[in-house]
Amino acid sequence: MTEVLSATHAFTGTERGLVPQASIAYANGLITEVSTGTATGSQTNHLVIPALVNAHDHARPSMTSFGASGMPLESWILRSAFGTPPDTYLAAAVSLARSARAGCGGAMIHYTRPSGKLPIVDEAIAIARAARDVGIRIAFALAVRDQNPLVYGDSADVLSALSDENRATIQDLFIRPSPTPAEYLDRVEAIHTAIAGPTIDVQYGPAGVQWCSPALLEAIAERSAATGRRVHMHLLETIYQRQWADRAFPGGVVRYLKDIGLLSARLTVAHCIHARPDELDMIAESGATIVTNFSSNLHLHSGFPPVADAHRRGCKVAVGIDGVALDEDDDAIREMRLVQMAHGGLGFERTWSRAEFLSLAVRNGRRSIGAPGTGTLAAGEAADFVVLDIGQLDRDAIMPVDPIDLLFARGNSSCVREVVVDGRTIYRNGKLTGVDLDAMESEIRAMYRANVPQFKALAQAWKPLEGALAHWFRHQGCC
Repeated sequence: MTEVLSATHAFTGTERGLVPQASIAYANGLITEVSTGTATGSQTNHLVIPALVNAHDHARPSMTSFGASGMPLESWILRSAFGTPPDTYLAAAVSLARSARAGCGGAMIHYTRPSGKLPIVDEAIAIARAARDVGIRIAFALAVRDQNPLVYGDSADVLSALSDENRATIQDLFIRPSPTPAEYLDRVEAIHTAIAGPTIDVQYGPAGVQWCSPALLEAIAERSAATGRRVHMHLLETIYQRQWADRAFPGGVVRYLKDIGLLSARLTVAHCIHARPDELDMIAESGATIVTNFSSNLHLHSGFPPVADAHRRGCKVAVGIDGVALDEDDDAIREMRLVQMAHGGLGFERTWSRAEFLSLAVRNGRRSIGAPGTGTLAAGEAADFVVLDIGQLDRDAIMPVDPIDLLFARGNSSCVREVVVDGRTIYRNGKLTGVDLDAMESEIRAMYRANVPQFKALAQAWKPLEGALAHWFRHQGCC
């Protein structure tokens, strides 16, 4: 059955640009027609845009609530153990529902912290079920690491600074056997068999060059080339990773990724905050995608990425929330605005127009998660779009203002009125149609609170560990 949605404006993302008095017809998950001059009065003061994409995330409902705030990634990532999911399905469903509520039709789940309560394939199945219930497209990449569990080098000095009791706690939590490259590749194949489908793309997920041995990275590169499967990983997120990379790869870490075949159009790299101009040129030439995560970078004091320079050099840029939006609310609209404001240009010079930025963020985000099409509103494209209340944004209604300008000046998730993914309405007028977010948040909060005593030993060890980490990175990690 064909459905028709009408609005005062539709931003198509095509050469048609902004279509006034638009009607969008769709059926069987695809847009069949975008027409103009036929909108009904029922959608007055509404703008339809392509669905956004949260192109780098980890399906975590919260981190600040576990005390992981205002610290660098190198300690934050260990602190995040307090937020180990008590229930795989609920943690993923809450995170994905929040993204959907903010206008996301797709999300990357770079799965770095399993609950440990289920076999990993069963965890992936639970996450896939959460995505289907919410109604959002996902890419799922099982993260893997086989080196440097505490610091980027020998952990002996960090461990020796701890008491025997605290050392045993940290070793038990963080220093565990890693899968062999073959074992990891087999796990990904098993996950692909279990969950891959039209709205779920399974990818390889090396955690980052500093956390993965050359043997592991090279095995993933070879298998990706053979299968065509995409790869999602972190790259050059912090100053300490930059320093480590320069020591470990004197010929250049991005050059190494190119040499082994990992740097390709199949690769998505998150952050790239400390990438250099020549490295950005290699990334651009390869066709790889960079996902920038503005708020996460601020929270973790990681730095300001060269997004405008990357764009000028031809890099494909997408936007991710990384589980730590500015207000930790998974607001993809605000995140998109922040990236555009921070990197959109100085004075009269512009990196891109707002319309261009919206189009590239959607297009590159979809590409990075393996979603079909370009995300434009045109016949034959996926029926993935968001209805925004421009009447709310134009609260003064003094004179005509471009609705895209209003969106980038004032937009946030509160202006979202409807989200359609694959032709299915997954959010309308403040409520998700497939899940009860309020109930799920209440349930998982209770679970997290009940879990606190399980981390008593980590809480006891935290201050000494944090001090030892800071000392290591300030001294051994700096030269």
